[in-house]
Amino acid sequence: MPHIQMTRDGAVGIITIDRRERFNSLDVQTAQDFRKAGLQFARDETVRCVVIRGAGGVFSSGADLKYIREQGDTHDFGYLQPEQVGPGKGFGESFKQILEYLHSTISEIKRAPKPFIAAVDGVAAAGGFGIAMACDLVFASTRASFEWAYHKTALTGAESSTFFLPRLIGLRKAMELVLLNPRLSAEQALEWKLITGVFPVEDFERELAGVAQRLAAGPTRAYAVAKSLLNQAAGVDQLDFHLDEELQQLARIADTPDFAAGLRAFFAREAAKFSGQ
Repeated sequence: MPHIQMTRDGAVGIITIDRRERFNSLDVQTAQDFRKAGLQFARDETVRCVVIRGAGGVFSSGADLKYIREQGDTHDFGYLQPEQVGPGKGFGESFKQILEYLHSTISEIKRAPKPFIAAVDGVAAAGGFGIAMACDLVFASTRASFEWAYHKTALTGAESSTFFLPRLIGLRKAMELVLLNPRLSAEQALEWKLITGVFPVEDFERELAGVAQRLAAGPTRAYAVAKSLLNQAAGVDQLDFHLDEELQQLARIADTPDFAAGLRAFFAREAAKFSGQ
């Protein structure tokens, strides 16, 4: 898997997203490989804790907008959609190629009978932010930052972000984060109760490994039951339905003039001018 690394540290499984030249964004192949890695570690009983991280001082920026701009790959459409719907229909179909796999991975993370940790050392934005929020625990280095970011290109939110935000920080703060889109430092994210803890950059690897090893040495079956009960209490049984809604709504909005304008502005490094359409 060229851009997804799977390594082990004893009973700790480590998944590293490594597309540094694209800010650890995910095209279809990387999203497929990310799903394979998540499924393998989630179902391997010898793996008792899983860490998701990004390489090169970035966590992830979510779906690869360059891939979206080029409207995906016809072969990928054929794999996902037997009727061979092609990319000419618009950007929404291109997003679906990636989100089908990312949403499946997020669903598996929440069902997995073991803890999943997001290790955020750098930027977590848009889909990367969503992946981090879906993990059971989130630890960040002091150089990390968190940004919802979808509205910068006129998108609606996906990768579980609109599901978990109101559950994590409450509806009012979730609205603030989504509509005003502040970029939060690690310390601010901790203040907002978005994450579990913050470690200095120089201590991040050691501290994170300590937490992961502690969990891997713990009562895994008891953790699994407690995780399931907490998720049930929080309504996470509705997650799959919500992920499907996120995918369908984002795919529709990606076919609008505002997204096309936002995508052009993103690559031109300009502020987008939206018409509201």
